[in-house]
Amino acid sequence: MSTPNFDQQDVSISKKVVSYRGFFKMLTYTLKHRLFSGGWSQEFTRELFVRGEAVAAILYDPQKDAIGYVEQFRVGAIATSKTPWCYEVIAGIVEQGETPESCIERELIEEANFTAEQLIPIGSYLSSPGGCDERIHLFCALGTLDESGGIFGLEHENEDIRLHVESADQVFERIFTDRFDNAATVIALQWLQRHRGQLKAR
Repeated sequence: MSTPNFDQQDVSISKKVVSYRGFFKMLTYTLKHRLFSGGWSQEFTRELFVRGEAVAAILYDPQKDAIGYVEQFRVGAIATSKTPWCYEVIAGIVEQGETPESCIERELIEEANFTAEQLIPIGSYLSSPGGCDERIHLFCALGTLDESGGIFGLEHENEDIRLHVESADQVFERIFTDRFDNAATVIALQWLQRHRGQLKAR
């Protein structure tokens, strides 16, 4: 059975309104779309959490075979996690005029005082397309890691970010058993686990 190749032309939006505007924005769409069985759906509404494009990067020092990741408070983890302080990759939202590459270079400095000798694109993906438009561009940032880590972040953005540096073996043992509790971090670590040998051999 063939699958229809739907695209943007197969969605009809009759109304789009801003239903909330605060630190983030929420839109409400009234729309209909084509059906796999033919014809169109009934018109319905969906709320969309507007995040836009974002970037994230795992830090890797191939000479030391060490990984850098950060720990910070996350409001989204309050309800369902043992602690709202999560272990994460470096991440940020792409601002107007930035490319994903220039954005992640800025975030690396702000959150870890890290200058990448090389940025390797891992890929991009929609983080939660059922209700959010965020697309994450994921990287591996190669460079020299200071084993002492440190505390970083922008005070005017209420950032309090702790950089951890550990051996790759230590981190890989804990991918699914510790506080690496978000998709970008798990995807980046699994990619690094797969490509670690090639990076060390460079």
